[in-house]
Amino acid sequence: MGLLCAACASLATWIWLTFAQGMFWRTDVRLPPRGAPGRWPSVAIVVPARDEAEVLPRSLPSLIAQDYPGEAEVILVDDGSTDGTGDLALRLAREHPGLPLTLTSPGEPEPGWTGKLWALRHGIALARTAHATEPEYLLLTDADIAHEPDSLRELVAAATTAELDLVSQMARLRAVSPWERLVVPAFVYFFAQLYPFRRINRPTGRTAAAAGGCVLLRTEAAVRAGVPDSIRHAVIDDVSLARAVRRSGGRIWLGLAERVDSVRPYTGLGDLWRMVSRSAYAQLRHQPLLLAGTVAGLVLVYLVPPAALLAGLATGHAATAWAGGLAWLLMAGTYLPMLRYYRQPAALAPLLPLTALLYLLMTVDSAVQHYRGRGAAWKGRTYARPSDA
Repeated sequence: MGLLCAACASLATWIWLTFAQGMFWRTDVRLPPRGAPGRWPSVAIVVPARDEAEVLPRSLPSLIAQDYPGEAEVILVDDGSTDGTGDLALRLAREHPGLPLTLTSPGEPEPGWTGKLWALRHGIALARTAHATEPEYLLLTDADIAHEPDSLRELVAAATTAELDLVSQMARLRAVSPWERLVVPAFVYFFAQLYPFRRINRPTGRTAAAAGGCVLLRTEAAVRAGVPDSIRHAVIDDVSLARAVRRSGGRIWLGLAERVDSVRPYTGLGDLWRMVSRSAYAQLRHQPLLLAGTVAGLVLVYLVPPAALLAGLATGHAATAWAGGLAWLLMAGTYLPMLRYYRQPAALAPLLPLTALLYLLMTVDSAVQHYRGRGAAWKGRTYARPSDA
C-alpha cells in the first residue's frame, strides 16, 4: 500500500511537471525574433580564465574571429593561471587576426569574492575605462565556450530588437564520452525544470536565471544592478546575476544555444561529479532541511516510478505497476526533446532514473564536502558560504 501511494504521488507530480511547470521540457526556446539595429552598439567581450590552456585554442580564436559590424574588443582576464594561459592567449591573438585582444590580470581575489567574479569585476572596469566612451554592451563568456562567427551579432540583434538588458544562451555542452552522454543532457534538463525558460522570459515574470557561459549584458543595466560587486560572493554567479538585473528593473531572456558550444571535455565520471557537486549544496543555500527535501523529492519523482513498476510486476499488483509505469513514461517522454537537442539516442530516456540517482549522490557529496571544509572548491580555491565570507 505504501509503494502504491508513493507511485500515485509520483504520477501526480509528473502530470503537474509536464503540463504546469512552464513547459520546461520543450527545447524550442531559441533567440527571439530580431533584426539589424540602425546602429550597431559597441561591445566588450570579457573572458575570465584560470588554467584554461587546454581549451583556449578552441575557444579564443572563435571570439577574435567574430563578424561584428560595430566596434568590439576582447578582454581576457588571466585569473592567476599557472599553465601559461596568458602567454597562450597572446600567441593565439597573433596567429588569428581579428578583434583586438587585451590581456590583464587582477591578482588574487579580495576576501568575500569568488575568483570568477573578481576577474569579471576587473575586466568590466577595464572595458569601461580603457576608451573615451564605455562599451554599450558586455559579452561575459567563459574560456571554454566557442562561438560561431555570427554569435555576437545575433545576440546584439536580439537584445536591441526586444529591448532586453540581459540575453543569455545556455551553450551546448560536450556530450561525446559515455559518461557525458549519460549525465550532460540531464544536467540541462534538470536546470530547465528548476528554471523554466518561458517563465524567465516573461517581462513580468519572477523567475530569474542565466547561463554563465554566454551572457550579453547592457552596461547600463550592470551599473544599475551594481554587478558584479552586489553578487561578489555568489558561487552560482549566473543565477545571481540574472536576479540582480531583474530586481533592478531589467528585462532578461534565457534560451538554448544553436551555435554556442562548450569545448571542455568531461571524459570521466569524476570530472562531471566535481562539476555538479562543487555548487549543488550552494544551490540549496547550505540548508540541511532543503537538502533533506531535495533528496526526498528526487527519490519520489525519479526513483519511485521504476521501483513501483518492477515491484508491481513482480507481485502482481497491477495498480502499483500502472502508476509507476505511467510516471516513468512521462519522465522519459519529457526527456526525449533534450536528448534530441544533444543528438543522443532515444534509448537513453529510460535511464533518467539512474542519472537522477547519480545527481542525488553528487548533491549529498556536495553537502559532505561543505561540512568538511572543502565545499565549493574549484581550481585550487575553496569558497565559504556568504554568511561566512
